[in-house]
Amino acid sequence: MTTPIDTVRRVTDRIIARSEATRNPYLDRMAAAHSKGPARAHLSCSGQAHAYAASGADKDALAGGSAGNLGIVTTYNDMLSAHQPYERYPELIRQAARDAGGTAQVAGGVPAMCDGVTQGEAGMELSLFSRDVIALAASVALSHNTFDAAVFLGVCDKIVPGLVIAAQAFGHLPAVFLPAGPMESGLSNEEKAKVRRQFAAGEVGRDALMAAEMAAYHGPGTCTFYGTANTNQMLMEFMGLHLPGASFVPPNTELRDALTCEGARRALSLSALGNDYTPVCDILDERAFVNGIIGLNATGGSTNLLIHLVAMARAGGILLDWQDFSDLSEVTPLMARVYPNGLADVNHFHAAGGLGYMIGELLKAGLLHPDTKTVAGTGLENYTMDPQYSDGVLTWRAGSGHSLNDKILRPANDPFQPTGGLKRLTGSLGTAVIKVSAVAPEHHVVEAPARVFADQNDVKAAFKAGELTGDVVVVVRFQGPKANGMPELHSLTPLLSILQGRGQKVALVTDGRMSGASGKVPAAIHVCPEAVDGGPIARLKDGDLIRVDAVAGTLEILTSGVEERPAAIADLSANQAGTGRELFAAFRNSVGPATAGATIFGG
Repeated sequence: MTTPIDTVRRVTDRIIARSEATRNPYLDRMAAAHSKGPARAHLSCSGQAHAYAASGADKDALAGGSAGNLGIVTTYNDMLSAHQPYERYPELIRQAARDAGGTAQVAGGVPAMCDGVTQGEAGMELSLFSRDVIALAASVALSHNTFDAAVFLGVCDKIVPGLVIAAQAFGHLPAVFLPAGPMESGLSNEEKAKVRRQFAAGEVGRDALMAAEMAAYHGPGTCTFYGTANTNQMLMEFMGLHLPGASFVPPNTELRDALTCEGARRALSLSALGNDYTPVCDILDERAFVNGIIGLNATGGSTNLLIHLVAMARAGGILLDWQDFSDLSEVTPLMARVYPNGLADVNHFHAAGGLGYMIGELLKAGLLHPDTKTVAGTGLENYTMDPQYSDGVLTWRAGSGHSLNDKILRPANDPFQPTGGLKRLTGSLGTAVIKVSAVAPEHHVVEAPARVFADQNDVKAAFKAGELTGDVVVVVRFQGPKANGMPELHSLTPLLSILQGRGQKVALVTDGRMSGASGKVPAAIHVCPEAVDGGPIARLKDGDLIRVDAVAGTLEILTSGVEERPAAIADLSANQAGTGRELFAAFRNSVGPATAGATIFGG
């Protein structure tokens, strides 16, 4: 009989075997980069003078070359609440480096955009590509070769994946990721969603909607629902790039600052100048990515990571596919209920025991690789500890060993449900993924006629016109990475939820993305091949019978003869320019499929 532990081992072994031809050359490149020694030793005197000219009191230490120099890559901007706290970080990091006998410099800034702002707008068509832009920009920042280690400041949706891709390009360097933490809890996510549904139904005006949104998003820090941003933070702990317990500590607190300073010192301590050299390439191996996928399933995390983790892994020569996620989901207990999979937010989750408790439970269940390398040392056991700051001293101590609120966080042997809720779908409509951790069991299978759209605004217009009556599978195509950058379609959630609430069977099928906050409506997303490549989704017409089956893992066209039709061709000219989209034509022309991470980097 196959056990969950057997499945984890089997999936890990097949990832290692699948990746051998790409992983080994990557590790060889990292070893060659390391063998050259500290990078600054190879710079000319003129090059070094350029790099140190504005460093003030740190100039002598930099020129001497004996102290470690830490590169800071930051996504600071003060428009986005999640990244505004980073304004203070460089000076904290510089002083922490000095206290440790080293130096630190801001190597560069990279862009950070918010899907919450661009949702339903043209700017969303740049969102996914911003991940690869961030990777490119961070690589430029580190290309000066003046650094012995790096710290990466980033939180949100595409930002952490882009920074991880860049960190792996410089995988011979140690790196620590420093989070900013979540904003304080405001208006509950459920109440906010209720007002959104009321606005979509015409029951309240924009003034009520605006008041609710401002009460929910009200201060510095990450949004408190469990979307892609907070899923990223979870992954950085499960994969060993955060300090233990760092993810969900609020910004602008003593503990947050202490963790930031310790992260800087830790990064320097892991450099090749010391005795604990631990480069990124040693931390992010196949086992670390399996641990990350287990964490994704156990927490009911964002579907966006089915794209991002694939792209992140490929940057280190590791080849993941969606079947890996699906197979691991089948043996991973869903241990958390955090909005949209429950009523609690990440602050409630953290208070209930958070990631430390969860990692401890999964280790006891044998579902995590326990001996991976991390920035906190070898072994995930380090990540069962909680950080404490008292009398100016940062320490870690064992957690309570039990959940402090079993309505939010449950043990691995008594979970909310026995599987993680992520499923790969295959069938005559192609391959896709679905997340059902927040979907009621009676909606796990939807068989209904299709209504086919090529633009999400047309869906909204049909809803307002009262056309979406009866059971329906809403198909939104020409939303893939090649077509228009694969925007999220989260702004459709309120109206689809209204249809479901009326008693209709409803599902979404799209070659685009839904959201890290996808919830109660079943959504077969990331459909491949995408419509612009002539996939089966491009042959659908209104009325075709579609079956979305999250139980059997199938996505089928039940109407006969569809495969004989010519593929539809959409007029995408409106998506090619405006809001900077004309500058991203090269990305649309070279991007790989969603199954390969929707990346321009050899996808």
